[in-house]
Amino acid sequence: MANTNRRSAIKSLLAGSAAIGASGMLSSFKSEEKEQMSDKLKGNINHAVCRWCYGDISVENLCRAAKEIGITGIDLVGPQDWPTLKKYGLTSSMCNGAEINLTDGFGDTRFHEQLHKQYADMIPKVAKAGYKNLICFSGSRRGKTDEEGWKNCVEGLKPMVKLAEQHNVVLVMELLNSKIDHKDYQCDHTAWGAELCKRLGSENFKLLYDIYHMQIDEGDVIRTIREFHPYIAHYHTGGVPGRNEIDETQELYYPAIMRAVIEVGHKGFVAQEFIPKQKDKLASLRKAVHICDV
Repeated sequence: MANTNRRSAIKSLLAGSAAIGASGMLSSFKSEEKEQMSDKLKGNINHAVCRWCYGDISVENLCRAAKEIGITGIDLVGPQDWPTLKKYGLTSSMCNGAEINLTDGFGDTRFHEQLHKQYADMIPKVAKAGYKNLICFSGSRRGKTDEEGWKNCVEGLKPMVKLAEQHNVVLVMELLNSKIDHKDYQCDHTAWGAELCKRLGSENFKLLYDIYHMQIDEGDVIRTIREFHPYIAHYHTGGVPGRNEIDETQELYYPAIMRAVIEVGHKGFVAQEFIPKQKDKLASLRKAVHICDV
């Protein structure tokens, strides 16, 4: 009986202490978050946001909100929106508009002629506007081996990379997962993209490391960033699973990932590319920027 009472007393004592401790910790976290959200950004990360995630918000209003939050770049907008970005002093951190789509890319020779025409038109426009990055895609595998994919991409990209060098533009191929969202996409692992970079041998061809996509297909995010950072020009975020907010509702710990990005000397942009689930989408965006602002 004495032992039973002792156990009960200890359990009650521990439960009470835990409740008090948890209450104190939650209060501390809330105060820290509130203080962090009111602070100016630290300047270690160049923050951007992907336009397509906020389709129900006008480009004008997104630019206005970005300016208030401290974001300096808008990803995945074409020439029609560049004047609005310039109005707010923002840069087009990842230009688009030359690609055919995500499935018909440089990995298939059937699309080279059309891609050459479109990229030859867009590269000078990007340069004239004072921007740097232009997105591109490998496209679907369609039964091709890795070697065939590399060979086709080199053949298709080589003349475009040469043109990009002349205009000081960087062609950036995005890494996408082929497990969930983009079945059969060929450039679905960082090592594959890095090998393509090596074969092209130009500082004007790099990778877009999408953290959401690569967590799904290969994981090991921080070690991968440390190993392959010389080939990475740009980063995208997104919560896993679901591609929603990058907060405590998902499995990745973004502050540690961002510290690794800083550690390897990344000078490009980190763009938020999650689809907000919360009603106040811009509040979610603001929170995500502060999570990444280490």
